[in-house]
Amino acid sequence: MKQHYLTPLFEPASIAVIGASVTEGAVGTTVFGNLIEGGYGGALYPVNLKHADVMGHKAYKSIGKIGKPVDLVVITTPQRTLIDMVTESCRHGVKGIVIMSCDFVGTADKSRDLLDKILVICRQYNVRLLGPTVFGQARPVSKLNSGNYAGAIKPGSMALVSQSSSVASAILDWAESQDVGFSSVISLGSAVDMDVGETLDYLVSDPKTRSILLYVEDVSDARTFMSALRAAARTKPVMVLKVGRYDGGEKLGRTHSERLIGSDEVFDNALRRAGVLRLRSINQLFIAARVLPRNYRTRGRRLAVITNGIGAGMMAVDRAGDLHIPLPRLTPATITRLDAFLPAQSSHDNPIDILGNASAARFHSATEAALEDENIDGVLVVFTPQMGTDHMATAEAMVALAKTTDKPLLLAWIGGKKVQASRKLLAKHNMAFFSTPEHAVEVFWSLASWQYSQQLLLQTPGPLGEWDAPDMESARMIVDAALGSGRQMLDELESKALLRAFHIPVTTTVRAATAEAAVTAAMGVGLPIVLKLDVEGLTHKTDFDGVALNLVTLMAVSTEATRMLARARERFGDRVRGLTVQPMINRKYGRELMVGATHDPAFGPVISFGAGGVGVEVFNDVAVALPPLNDYLADNLIRRTRVKNMLGEFRNRPPADVDSVKHILLRISEMLCEFPQVQHLDINPLIADENGAIALDARIFLAPVAADARRYGHMAIHPYPSHLVQVTQLKNGMPMTIRPIRPEDAEMIVRFVDGLSEETRYNRYMSTLKALSQIQLVRFTQIDYAREMALVATVQGSAGEMIVAVARFVVNVDNDSCEFAIVIDDDWQGKGLGGRLMEALFNAARDMRLSTVEGEVLSSNSNMLAFMRRLGFVINKHPEDDGLKWVVKAL
Repeated sequence: MKQHYLTPLFEPASIAVIGASVTEGAVGTTVFGNLIEGGYGGALYPVNLKHADVMGHKAYKSIGKIGKPVDLVVITTPQRTLIDMVTESCRHGVKGIVIMSCDFVGTADKSRDLLDKILVICRQYNVRLLGPTVFGQARPVSKLNSGNYAGAIKPGSMALVSQSSSVASAILDWAESQDVGFSSVISLGSAVDMDVGETLDYLVSDPKTRSILLYVEDVSDARTFMSALRAAARTKPVMVLKVGRYDGGEKLGRTHSERLIGSDEVFDNALRRAGVLRLRSINQLFIAARVLPRNYRTRGRRLAVITNGIGAGMMAVDRAGDLHIPLPRLTPATITRLDAFLPAQSSHDNPIDILGNASAARFHSATEAALEDENIDGVLVVFTPQMGTDHMATAEAMVALAKTTDKPLLLAWIGGKKVQASRKLLAKHNMAFFSTPEHAVEVFWSLASWQYSQQLLLQTPGPLGEWDAPDMESARMIVDAALGSGRQMLDELESKALLRAFHIPVTTTVRAATAEAAVTAAMGVGLPIVLKLDVEGLTHKTDFDGVALNLVTLMAVSTEATRMLARARERFGDRVRGLTVQPMINRKYGRELMVGATHDPAFGPVISFGAGGVGVEVFNDVAVALPPLNDYLADNLIRRTRVKNMLGEFRNRPPADVDSVKHILLRISEMLCEFPQVQHLDINPLIADENGAIALDARIFLAPVAADARRYGHMAIHPYPSHLVQVTQLKNGMPMTIRPIRPEDAEMIVRFVDGLSEETRYNRYMSTLKALSQIQLVRFTQIDYAREMALVATVQGSAGEMIVAVARFVVNVDNDSCEFAIVIDDDWQGKGLGGRLMEALFNAARDMRLSTVEGEVLSSNSNMLAFMRRLGFVINKHPEDDGLKWVVKAL
C-alpha cells in the first residue's frame, strides 16, 4: 500500500540541516546535535558555508552539492535566506521542509508576504512545509529528534501537536520529570502549509500513536479540522486544550442567537461532536498526559472512593458532588465481602474508609471488591502515609490490580518525601496517580465526559427522505426572490413561509397596510388577535411598542392599529409597510422557548435552543449544536438547557410534547444543511404544550453564496449524502440498492468480509486478512463524507438486508483526485454489479468536484485489470511496487 503522503516529513530516510553548526546556542547547533544524540539512523547532511565538518559529519556548502536524494530539509538560517534555501531545496527534489529561522516574525506584513512567496514555490514542486516554527518536530519512536529543545524526549505512544512552540517545550520539560513519553511531538508554528487537520490525519494512520494531545489557539479550516479530529477520535483518545475562550466586549447582532452564542461555545460543541475531551488548563493537560497512555474507558459516571483517611476521602466526595458524579451504594454481595476483612469500626459502604493503619493487603482486597461491583464504573483510591501503612507495597498492589480490570483505577497519593519512591514506581508503570483527591475526581469526570462525547461521535443523522420531503421549490423561490432584490432580511411573512416549507408549524399571518385592512384581516383570522408592526429592517418590535396582544374586539383592533401606525410612521417614515395580523395563541400550559441559528466564522451554521420570550437574553439559557442533527442529538441539545425542567410534568401542568420540539430542531437542521444562504434565524417565542409546538414569531437573515459552491461545503460536519441513494436492478432483474455506508452497517460488513474467499480478500486487502479488526471496522463504517466515500450495494436476502459489494474512495491531498478500492462478494461477481457500483462511485467523486480516480491493483489480478480497462482506466506501472499496477481514470 502507498505510504501516507506526510511520511517523508515525519519519518524521513534522509535529512539535510541548512545552517547546521557548532556555534553554542545556535538553532542549527541544537537541531543537528539532537539528531546525532537521538540516534537518527538515516542519512544526515549538514549544510554550512564555512565549515567542512560539523560534529563529525561532512558538511556541504549547499544542498545542491550533496548529490544524493534528501527527504527532509530543516532550515535554521536567517529569514533573509529563506527564498533561496527553499527554492534550492525544492529543485533538489526534497519532499518536506521545516523552517526554523530564529528571526522569523510571522505576524509582520513583510513576513507574511515572504511566506506567501515560499508557499507558491513549495506547491510548484509539490513539497510540504512545516512552520515557520521555533521548536520544529520530533519522532522519538523512530529516534528522530529534529526539535529545538535542550532535553531528552522519551519515546511513548502519545502524540503531542501544538500550535505554540513554547507550550510544546513546557510540556516536554514536565514530561521529562514525570517519565512520560511521546510517539511524535509536532509544533506547527505559523502553519502556512501544514495545519492541525493534516497533522491529525497522519497520526490517525500512525500505528505507533495510540493517543493524541492537542494544543490549539485557532482553527483556520474547520472542515479539515473536524474531519481529521473525528477520524482520530474514532480509534484513539484525543484531548484538546484551546486558549482564547472569551470573545471580550459586548456581542452585537441582529438576532438573539447571534448575540447569545459565543465562538468558544461553538468550539466546545464541535469538540463534543467530534468525540474528544476538552481540557481547560495546562494543569489538566499535564494530568491528561499521564492518563492517556493507560487507554482508560468508563461505561458510566458511578465512582467508588476508598481511603485510609476519612478527611482526605471526603475531599474526593465533595468534589464528586460539585461535578454531579454519583457515589452509589455498593451491592449487598460487595458489602458482605468487605465485612469479612474490614475492621468493625471502618465504613463498609461508599466511600469505603479502611482506617489509617490499613495494610497493603487491606487496600488490595477493598479495591478489588469495588472494581468487581456491578454498581461501580471506576474506583479512586486515596492513600495517606500513616503509622502502619506501607506505601511501596500498596503501590505494588495497585499496579497488580490495574492489570486485572478494564475499569479506571485512579490513585490519589497524598504526601511528599515519604511517598516519593512509590510515586516513581507508579509513574514507571504508567499508573494514573495524582497529588490531590480533587484532581483524581476531575479526571474521572473527564473520562466519563469523553465517553459521552464518543456517543455523540457515533451519531450519523440519517437521510431526511425518511420524513415528509420539504417543499424545496417554494423555499428556493423565497430565498432567491429576497436575494435577487438585494434584501438580506426576510420579513415575518416570508420567514414563516420558509419555515412552513420545511413543515414547521407557524401561526397564520396576514399583512394589512391600513387600520381598516387590519380589521378585515381580524375578521378572517378570528378574534382574539395579535397586531405587530411591519417595518422594513425592524427586528425587535417589542422594543418600539410594536406588538399589541390579545385584542378581543374589532373596535380594539381598529383603535390599536390606528395608534400603532401613526406612531410608527412618525418614527420610521417610509419604512412602514403596515401591520401583520395573527391569531392570539392562548395555551394555558404553554412554555415559551427559543430556537435559533447563527453562522460561526470557522464552523459554519450553528443551532441554538433555550428559554424564549422577551427575557431570552436576560436569562441566557441557551445550548448550541452543530448540524446535522438526528433525534439523539436534538434530545441532547434540549437536555443541556435549564428550560428542559419546565418541559416535563410539574405542579398542575401536563408534560409538553417534547417530540414536537425535537421535530422543529430537526427541520431547522435540515434547512441549514440545504440552504447555506440562511445565516441567522430566530423563532421566538416557540410555544410548546401537551398538544405540540408552534412558532409565533420568526426572523431570518440571508447572505448570497457563490454559484460554484460545493454542496454542504458550508458545514463543518458533512450530512449523510442521501442524494446518492439509488434503487436499481441487476442484469437478472433483481432489485438492488446502492447507498452511502452508515455506522450501523458494521455487522453486515463483518458478515460480508467473512463470506469472501481467500483470493478475493487478498486481491482487495493485499494480505491474508481473516477478519476485520475493531479499528478497521470503525474506520470502514464510520466515515466522514466530506473527504471520503463508501458506497454499499445491498439486496434483500432471506435474513433481511445484506451487503454484496463495497466501493470506496479517499480524497487525496490535492483535493482534485481520489484513491479508490472495490470488492464484490464471490457469489455476486459477473452480474453487472461492479459496473453499476463504480459508476455510482464516479458520480459521488464528481459531486465532490474531483477530476481523477486512481488506485492500486495487484499485477496478478487479471480480472480486475480487464474490468478497469472496460471502465476506461489507464493501466500504469506502480511507482513504488512492481507487484502492483497503478490505474487512473479522468472523470
